[in-house]
Amino acid sequence: MGIVAGLDSSPDFTRIVVCDADTGAVLRQGYAPHPLDPVEGGGRPSDVDPQAWLLSLGEAAAGGLLEGVQAIGVSAQQNALVPLDGQGNTVRPALVGGDKRAQSAAADLIDRFGSREAWADAVGSVPQAAHPVTKLRWLARTEPENAQRVALLLQAHDWLVWQLLGRPARRTTDRGGASGSGYWSAAAGSWRPDLVELALGRQAMLPEVLGPGDAAGTTPEGLIISAGTGETMAAAFGLGVMAGDAVVSLGASGSVMAVHHEALTDSSGAITSLADATGMHLPVVHTSNAVRALRGTAGMLGLDGGLEELSELAMKSTAGAHGLVLLPYLEGEKTPNLPHTAGTLSGLRRESMRPEHLARASFEGMVCGLADAMDVLRGRGVEIRRVFLLGAAAELHAVQAVAPMLFGVQVVVPQPADYAAIGAARQAAWALKGQLPQWQGAAAQVFEPGEEAAVGQAVRQQYRAVREQIHPGAFS
Repeated sequence: MGIVAGLDSSPDFTRIVVCDADTGAVLRQGYAPHPLDPVEGGGRPSDVDPQAWLLSLGEAAAGGLLEGVQAIGVSAQQNALVPLDGQGNTVRPALVGGDKRAQSAAADLIDRFGSREAWADAVGSVPQAAHPVTKLRWLARTEPENAQRVALLLQAHDWLVWQLLGRPARRTTDRGGASGSGYWSAAAGSWRPDLVELALGRQAMLPEVLGPGDAAGTTPEGLIISAGTGETMAAAFGLGVMAGDAVVSLGASGSVMAVHHEALTDSSGAITSLADATGMHLPVVHTSNAVRALRGTAGMLGLDGGLEELSELAMKSTAGAHGLVLLPYLEGEKTPNLPHTAGTLSGLRRESMRPEHLARASFEGMVCGLADAMDVLRGRGVEIRRVFLLGAAAELHAVQAVAPMLFGVQVVVPQPADYAAIGAARQAAWALKGQLPQWQGAAAQVFEPGEEAAVGQAVRQQYRAVREQIHPGAFS
């Protein structure tokens, strides 16, 4: 028996789980928010001193939480660029999140490299404001003096691993984190230093990319630190997803990712080709609209009870919502690529103009939009036999009723937990034991499409017909 820990440094907090290395059973937990300055007007800061992550980590680990731990894995927010100088000090605060300041830099990179297709072929993704390569370009254009001081590029989990090891000469990352940088190719498994030079104007050092079960090093006290990875990859590993599984995340926006045996390149940029934490790949498709469609409908209907009341109301309707179809493109859409469109409510007849039918149409529209994203992956040969549904909205009765029949496969709703921290702990157990730990899967509710599968296909056909009428050729 061994004891391992996984820490998840998200944009807002650090959570630590201490687990039995053999079974994955959670023994104890710790939590602390990041000490971040408030942003005028709300929201999250775009510039963060990485020391805030360390302070949060120390607070979360207080009280002897890590006593007896033999190995630690680190999961951290993705897309954070930590630029360091030749002495290993931060040149400026880390650039984090979907930094809107970098939007024009993304367009600049696409133009400088030739096309969206060229980027997709090179690194499996097209530059967006969130990508480290785009933030690097913004830095070069906006803060040239700081850009000249940059000697080494790390991301959040790389920097935390390095700090835990005492800032050794060796700097490391993993395939998962590297694949989201915009200058590492998941298909080739190698850095693209030419893209760093394109963005920064010159070369910078990049960390060594470790294998999934490798250790980044050992502390003087003998504590093993595993390779670490990004939050998305750690969460998938913590859930125990395998080939044939997809993970659908229900936030304001949505995403569908699936485990696949090879990296996918997509010239349209619809698929972001990431690597996972096991040596496989995680192609991801994003939608701009998911739960925001539900919240919009609840507000439109004046429901004080929010999404729970909307769900109860939707269950008073029937599949197909009496012909009412909501295309939930309320803030434009990424999949299909319709950035400037608006949502559409179709099929209004006297008998369909009832609150319960609109409520049902909002749930069906949201799930059909995500099913469209799933079909983008299926169209590239990704097999999907089971769907893990994540997010608070996954607990809603209407979501659990609609999702299996519209996805057409088994739907798993895991018990709420910090799966990124659990995935980091599982990676630590791998580094400790020298082999992939076979931990028990997450406790979950399981829903089968059953006899409703045919009904679900009819609802999806109704949705497709409206989508093609309003946006012909949107997926061509």
